[in-house]
Amino acid sequence: MLEIWQIAAVTLLAFLVPIDKYGLTIGLRWPIITGLILGFILGDMKTALFIGGTLELMALGVTSIAGSSVPEYSTAAIIAIVIASQTGQSMEAGLALGLPVAMLGVQFDVVAKIINGFIVRKSQIYANAGQFARMKRILLLGPVIMGLTAAIPVLLAITLGAAAIKEVLAVMPAWFSNGLTIAGRVLPAVGIALLLNYIPVKRYFQYLLAGFFFVAWLNVPILGVTVVGLIAAIHYYSKNDAVPASATTNEILDDE
Repeated sequence: MLEIWQIAAVTLLAFLVPIDKYGLTIGLRWPIITGLILGFILGDMKTALFIGGTLELMALGVTSIAGSSVPEYSTAAIIAIVIASQTGQSMEAGLALGLPVAMLGVQFDVVAKIINGFIVRKSQIYANAGQFARMKRILLLGPVIMGLTAAIPVLLAITLGAAAIKEVLAVMPAWFSNGLTIAGRVLPAVGIALLLNYIPVKRYFQYLLAGFFFVAWLNVPILGVTVVGLIAAIHYYSKNDAVPASATTNEILDDE
């Protein structure tokens, strides 16, 4: 059972996530960062980083363009981490239960943007009338509304839903629970597949194949593959930077 200060801290974190997404931009909108902070709050860093990292893989291939609404994966991470940590269920099950909240967050985001549209128009009226103090005050409602889109569902889930969710999990048939676990394990692959749609895979296929070989065949940890990838990237860009410099030197010699 969460203590009062933990409930307050988790709710505050959820409140800041949408605000960071549209304003502060200090990293709270990324599930892995949210999971790291939540791990300190709950004292369960392993579960927090596992779920946060998994949802981060999903979020890599999803972006909001031209004001469109996308699933709130950081909000899903908060609820999934709390559920998995407090109910004793597997991390995959908690992950699968937190995803519906991410989809629900899309609807909340749409409603908040509609309300903020009225706020902006009202602020324009104040600005045209020279009432700048009122304009500033009404514009403060925008971040508050965006923060509530995540804070309200998270607060309800961790205060009223934890016990109910635990009871529901207890009566779930084994096939359904196993399905949630499998779905949770498949989610990172879905995120990677979405990400591959945005990068030139054919051009850099050899690096993708090398990374797969290191992980699947040699069992190299992700950190090791990351270091190898960093070395390859530095070598690649250093080599490309050296070509124009060499060409420029040759042109100067030819002119002389």
